[in-house]
Amino acid sequence: MFRRTIVILANSIKHKKHCVAGKCVSTKKWIRPVSDETGGALSRSQVAYQNPYGIFIAKPLQKISIGLLRQVPLLHQPENYLIDNSVWTQNFNIPYTGLSQFLDNPSDLWGTSDRVEYLSIDYGLVQIIQSLYLVVVNNLVFYKNINNKRRASFTYKENIYDLAVTDPNFDSHENNQYRSKVICVSLGSVYKGFCYKLVVAIF
Repeated sequence: MFRRTIVILANSIKHKKHCVAGKCVSTKKWIRPVSDETGGALSRSQVAYQNPYGIFIAKPLQKISIGLLRQVPLLHQPENYLIDNSVWTQNFNIPYTGLSQFLDNPSDLWGTSDRVEYLSIDYGLVQIIQSLYLVVVNNLVFYKNINNKRRASFTYKENIYDLAVTDPNFDSHENNQYRSKVICVSLGSVYKGFCYKLVVAIF
């Protein structure tokens, strides 16, 4: 068992479970805390932290100390770490301007579509070095499609993306447009043969 202090860069919600991810403050490497070796999401109680004022749910930009058992990487999510279920503790926050030291700069977001075929990962045709990116994007628009699904369209390095959004603060951004904004993008779990790309946090 060991502890790491991470800056929370995503706490999205899917099927009433929490998908948390952040970067280690000392190494700047991604850590995705998970509940089991299959990459299971976390319960509300598992993403709670304690400080002198009480117990609260971890939020982006907070520095949280997390107890971990070991790394449990998956082909499509190599940053997964199994939590030890000890109480998380808060070690202050970082300012919004502090995000710049944690930004990623990939050439693209795992290609240019909204998903990656899992077989291409399994067969080694596509290698996922990391399944999380904190990036600055342009021409960002949030909207709901004809099926009432939350979406975001944006440009990153001249590529146009249209991705699902799981950030719980989507409603405060819907119908807004941003010339430039920081977002966290993640490869999701395998679903019907694909890993979908998700906007998991909006800053």
